[in-house]
This record gives sequence, C-alpha cells and structure tokens, in this order.
Amino acid sequence: MCGRSSLTKTEKELEERFNATFYSEDLERYNPLPNYNVAPTHYMPVITNKDPIHFNVYRWGLIPFWAKDEKIGSSMINARIETIQEKATYKNTFQHKRCLVPMDGFYEWKKDGKQKVPFRIITKDQEVFSVAGMWEHWRNPSGLDIYTYTVITLPANEKMSELHDRMPAILHKEHESLWINEDMTREDALSLLQPYPSDLIDFYEVSNKVNSVRENEVSLIKPVQSTIQTKLF
Repeated sequence: MCGRSSLTKTEKELEERFNATFYSEDLERYNPLPNYNVAPTHYMPVITNKDPIHFNVYRWGLIPFWAKDEKIGSSMINARIETIQEKATYKNTFQHKRCLVPMDGFYEWKKDGKQKVPFRIITKDQEVFSVAGMWEHWRNPSGLDIYTYTVITLPANEKMSELHDRMPAILHKEHESLWINEDMTREDALSLLQPYPSDLIDFYEVSNKVNSVRENEVSLIKPVQSTIQTKLF
C-alpha cells in the first residue's frame, strides 16, 4: 500500500533531474509544488509514455475510461503487481499507458500497540526517485477530460517489511526511460518491477501531524524523537 507521499523539490530541480519541462499553464492552474503530504485526489506531476519530455499534472486515483462515476478513483490509488496483467481494468493500461511518478519520500504507519506511528521512507541513492505508475483518461458526463494515475505496488523488501508488507515499485534511475518506452514488451516492462534493494532505502519516524491530509508543511518530513516501543533495525 502506498497512500501518502511527498515531493518537495522545485520545478527547476525536477526539470534538471528528469530532463523534462513543465507546461506553464499546469503550474499556474495546479501549483503542485512543494507538497509535503501528497494524498489521493491531489494533482501531481507525472511523465507519461505519450509525452516523455514534459511533466503533466494528473490526479492520483485511477479512473478507468469506462467508469460511470469518478468516485472509483478513490479505491484505485494503487495497483498490485500480482494482478495488473489479469484485471481487465489494468491489462490494456499496463501495456499502453505507463508513467513515472516522481517522489522524494513516502509514508507508512507501523503498529505500536493500539497506535499507528508514521514513518517517512526515502532512498539513499536518489534524492528524487520514480515509482512505476499507469495513467488513464476519463471524460465525465459534463464533457470534462480528467487525467489520473495509479501507483504500482509489490511485496516489500526485507528492510521495508519492518513497517509494512508492501511497497511502491521504485525504479532504478537507469530503468526510468525503459518503463515509459512504448517499444517495451509487456514482459520486459514487468521485469523492471522488483523490490528496491534493502540497502538503498532508509526510514525515520515523523510527526503524527502527517495523519491529517489538511497538514502540508516542511515539518512533516522532519525526523522526530522516536515514540515507538520496539526498536527497529
């Protein structure tokens, strides 16, 4: 499960990192950066296979083209790797509508008695990393075009399993262009989705203010003194 993340870099930093540019009208309309507490329904930048030299700002929570109601997006923020080739919702999307979802961290909660303690997970080798995603175009009954995305998840690596049994499909930097390459076969694209190495991720406890989607400030990504009873190794 990946239900909350962060992207706190400037547009210039992202443009340099991904060699892609923002559309100025997207920045003016959505103003997505920085976001210390990205939640479902937020509009965030992605890079799609159809437009690999630009960032497009899409809404988190996939709405299939056949959907009758946009509310379905709230239950489709993640797509499990085990089913993306089987479910009709994802089968065609996986082949033809892949995207990169930039993040500089994501959040998970570890149970500690009756409480859930929030942690921020980062990668040691990349200040900003990409998660494999899929996107979709949906037209609502009023004729408005809405573009959305979902994040692919897979079983957690050993390190991540201390917090949760699943993790987003983080891509190695050298695999990013391959993921959005339209010439990639389904099998080759799937082979890129592996649990990120345990020695390349780290995590630390953060303020429980992140629990509220209304909170969005730099303090959310700062480490706090541990309150959890069981030490994590």
